Amino acid sequence: MPDRPPERPADRPSGHPSPDVVRAYYAARPSPLVAATGIVLDRAGRVLVLTPSYKADPELPGGTVEDTETPEEGLARELKEELDLSVPVGRLLAVDSRRPGALGRSLIAHVHLVGPLSPEQAAALSFADGEVSAARWLPPEEAYAALPARIAPRLRAALDALHAGSLAHLVDGVAQPGSPAGLDPVRRTALEHAGSLDAASHRAARPKALTAASVLFTDSAGGILLVEPSYGRPGRWNLPGGGIDSDLGENPRAAARREVQEELGLDLEPGRLLGVNWAHKPGYPARIRFLYDGGVLDGATLARIRLAPFELLRWRAVPAAELRPLVKPSLRRQIEACLRARAEGTGPLELHAGRPAGAPLRRKKDARGKADKGKR
Repeated sequence: MPDRPPERPADRPSGHPSPDVVRAYYAARPSPLVAATGIVLDRAGRVLVLTPSYKADPELPGGTVEDTETPEEGLARELKEELDLSVPVGRLLAVDSRRPGALGRSLIAHVHLVGPLSPEQAAALSFADGEVSAARWLPPEEAYAALPARIAPRLRAALDALHAGSLAHLVDGVAQPGSPAGLDPVRRTALEHAGSLDAASHRAARPKALTAASVLFTDSAGGILLVEPSYGRPGRWNLPGGGIDSDLGENPRAAARREVQEELGLDLEPGRLLGVNWAHKPGYPARIRFLYDGGVLDGATLARIRLAPFELLRWRAVPAAELRPLVKPSLRRQIEACLRARAEGTGPLELHAGRPAGAPLRRKKDARGKADKGKR
């Protein structure tokens, strides 16, 4: 029978026990300890690892949640007490359930992102309450090696969830079947082939991809229409377009039209599909971009452009020969390939990081003159 509050006292006419009785009943129940851990990063992607003054093993910032705190509130308090750090607690990266150990209590640890901290915030860390004797900023691989075996897997899974934009479900630091992040691809494949995953777990554990749609416009002189976002790296330009709201049933062509209308104030039906680009960076979701022909915009149409406030800073038409310092190499290759397809009436193209599928990977020489693989 499931656990339930006590029956009402005999002297109460109501059919329910008093709120005080219910509160006392639940307060006395055995329950897991709850902890909150912070993955504190700097802008170089390094992890903050602490040396406690009261035990030998290094650890990550955080501690046990107290009284009526939520994990987020408990972590914010611990950051202030341990490091004199007052910053927002970021998104949940992992939940790790640990079976009872030496203390005889099970533990539920919530792992949250904190930061990345600015250089000024990192330099201002101090150890006011004396619980921390030193702090080190370590690259992830060095942090895994420095931390004890009960914590390192939690950090690894949390960073995997951070890069994948997902969440890791752990028990004793081990990603569970169906965990959206942290599950080793080899183990996932073995579980799939063995038929060990139910439909929901299979769907949750499968790799995800981000999808976007862009439109290639040119002016009468052949310049490519670019926009400068107000976010990201300053001076980095993009094609008009953005993410596909696939969760709302939006398809790539509809997304391209919507994004152009939102960003430029122009309601224009996209032309034919020029190419589909696939890009992948290890540890991150793949990115798929659909590139549509927007045609040639005359002066009157260009004059009607009204940029989305707070999202875009400027637009300009750029000759193809001047793209290199303005856009990422992969995007430049995509634009150049799509311009050729438009001029020759070919396509749609299958592109991988802007290169035709199956094209050999170019090699570049490193500082010692040895051939090295170029970035895809």
